[in-house]
Amino acid sequence: MRSFVRVAERGSFSAVAREMGVGQATVSRHVAELEQALGTTLINRTTRRLSLTPEGGRYHEDARAVLRLVEEAAEGLYRASDALSGSVRVSCTAALGVRQVARALFAFQDRHPRVEIDLKLTDTRIDLVQEAADIAIRLGTLTDSSMQRKHVGLSRRILVASRDYLERHGTPTSPDDLRQHRTIRMSNVADSGTLVLQGPDRSMATVPFGDRLLLDHGLAAREAIVQGRGIAPAHLWLIDDLLDIGAIVKVLPDHRLEPVPLSILAAPGRLRIQRVRLLVDSLTAFLRGLPGVAN
Repeated sequence: MRSFVRVAERGSFSAVAREMGVGQATVSRHVAELEQALGTTLINRTTRRLSLTPEGGRYHEDARAVLRLVEEAAEGLYRASDALSGSVRVSCTAALGVRQVARALFAFQDRHPRVEIDLKLTDTRIDLVQEAADIAIRLGTLTDSSMQRKHVGLSRRILVASRDYLERHGTPTSPDDLRQHRTIRMSNVADSGTLVLQGPDRSMATVPFGDRLLLDHGLAAREAIVQGRGIAPAHLWLIDDLLDIGAIVKVLPDHRLEPVPLSILAAPGRLRIQRVRLLVDSLTAFLRGLPGVAN
């Protein structure tokens, strides 16, 4: 049943085999034996794609509910013994995961040593159900309406550059000066080609942000800032240590960038699982304590 549900969600026998750590033939046999036991075809197989039959679609929803009940029943035994157990799959943007979230997960495992954590670091917004993830930590506006959402706070960004860069190219004194500077821009962030800055008098300035250096990874952007490649907007939790030691400095410190929403998403039904719920609570408290994050 588990093999069938995952094949239905991922649309691939081979992907599920890799996920489960078994051969593709084993997953195919599981589904074939289930179809034989039920006396009906659940999945249409062609050389190009898999699709659920009408019976498979109905059975998929019921099977997911059954598997949830099985997991909740097992968890009841763990609660009775006061020991959390089982696995939690977490998806997180790479820079936030490496710089901050990983140590929060280590601390959670120290408190609950029988909990297994599978952390996937990616800046691609995955489908939690398809990828079998329990929770995802997301920056930016959310569109996953079917997911359970917990608002963590707003993550503040500031403009920064290395001292060396500013000595070589000068220090901007107004937003319009940015047009003449080298910039470091995230290619996978929506509307990153334009900066909107609020001045000390609350006036708004919109300036184009160039394409000299485009990156799709926050840690690469952090390194580019340190190496003097240009000016960049950065989340405070990404570069607070560099500011503390003076490796980089604020640019236009009296101007503000729009903060970015920080949220935790949970796949449908997963917050009923105690280990998932407790990890979400733990991560929420941790993330709210990060530099630059405000409720």
